[in-house]
Amino acid sequence: MSINSTPCTLDFPSSTKNLFLQREHRRLQCETGGSKVLVVGTTSDYVDLLRKSNPGRVLYLTDQSERDKAGESRPLEYEEIVCDLEEDVALILQKIRVHLDRWDISLEGVVSFDCESMELAALLARELSLSYPPPDSIRLCRDKFVTKTIWQAKGIPCPHHKLALSAEDVMDFWQEVGGPVVVKPLSGSGSELVFLCSSRKECERATHMILDGLAERKEMPLYSHATTSFVAEEFVAGNEFSCDFTIKRGRIEILRLTRKLKYTEKPFGTINGYIITDWQRAGINQEQLSLIFKLGAEALGLSDVICMVDFIVDHDKILLLEMTPRPGGDCIPFLLHKAAGFDVLSYFVEFAGNRTAASPVTCVSGKELVALRLHAERSGEVAKIKTDRLSLDPRTREINLVGEAGHRITMPPSDYDSWYLGYILFQPAPGLPVEQQCRELRCLLEVEMYNADN
Repeated sequence: MSINSTPCTLDFPSSTKNLFLQREHRRLQCETGGSKVLVVGTTSDYVDLLRKSNPGRVLYLTDQSERDKAGESRPLEYEEIVCDLEEDVALILQKIRVHLDRWDISLEGVVSFDCESMELAALLARELSLSYPPPDSIRLCRDKFVTKTIWQAKGIPCPHHKLALSAEDVMDFWQEVGGPVVVKPLSGSGSELVFLCSSRKECERATHMILDGLAERKEMPLYSHATTSFVAEEFVAGNEFSCDFTIKRGRIEILRLTRKLKYTEKPFGTINGYIITDWQRAGINQEQLSLIFKLGAEALGLSDVICMVDFIVDHDKILLLEMTPRPGGDCIPFLLHKAAGFDVLSYFVEFAGNRTAASPVTCVSGKELVALRLHAERSGEVAKIKTDRLSLDPRTREINLVGEAGHRITMPPSDYDSWYLGYILFQPAPGLPVEQQCRELRCLLEVEMYNADN
């Protein structure tokens, strides 16, 4: 028996070939094509979460630098478009259209979970005829001075404020309001470059620190549009809250209410944690809050979108701080999922696609759960993080660390990212102040450092 070394080729009739190709095309279309929601410029960890919770529902537009540093598994080719998100919008739009045509994908909505990418999302949505707040509204939301100026002109409650260029401007405003003043960037994230001024000396020091900090961040998209001006804002004492809500056809639905926990003094504005709460515990009138949200959103041109809003309650008076068309980030999505089984990221995707999403469980009485953010206490290199004692505490429900051995920590105001070590979720014990329990649990986390800087 001889063996023919020539490869054997199967030659089907042309009609059979065409049928096979049609079936293969339909199979690929089922797996890769169809209608999807475009997620613009989010982080690789959110991409990974959404791939698991919403398989086949999302097309990701990811920045090249984010994908290069990602530790998660890379999405399949049809799931993601990777490019430089700072390049010309027309070029990005062309890449999207080529990708849609190649994989037979249609788009039914646009979302962005990150402030840096919201304007790009708005520009793309306009060109793709998809529902999203217009670019002008995004710019209004991103400028904290302009936002409050619009609200104040329309009688919507917010702190008094002033555009500042110098220490003299801050000191003049400090004398005008007759009390402490907060200075912060026109746009920014969390407590970054936010300072409290209670004296002339503090006004001068804070001004130098914020202007120096803005100059150092001038290449960062979040700060690039304003490096020589900032906002001075009247300090308002009271409980600060964070909230997600939808506005659709003028109707407000509040998805979640969390109180911000602050129990450390430095750096000012640092959020140590979040606790899910309800109207009664928060001392808030739901109808009044919904009306203020509605007026605040409409003043900024926001409609048919999910918004995150920060506000303060001071002696039953509600004052808006900022509002932006995305759900709250940080550890809040994980807190909501653990406490109430509510996946706010998936809800946002379904809402953007104009589909009926699972009803959220909000302000659940008796289900208080706390997300405690973990920060380093000094600069240096992490040698080891021990969670043994923390894990044994009966209040602990979940531990999530982002810092690990070899991680280099630089403290604020130089760096507001590297000192964050992760978060824990815990069920507070009854009868004790939550802030006290946060301190107790934080002390159970052991962080060993190499070459610690005092």
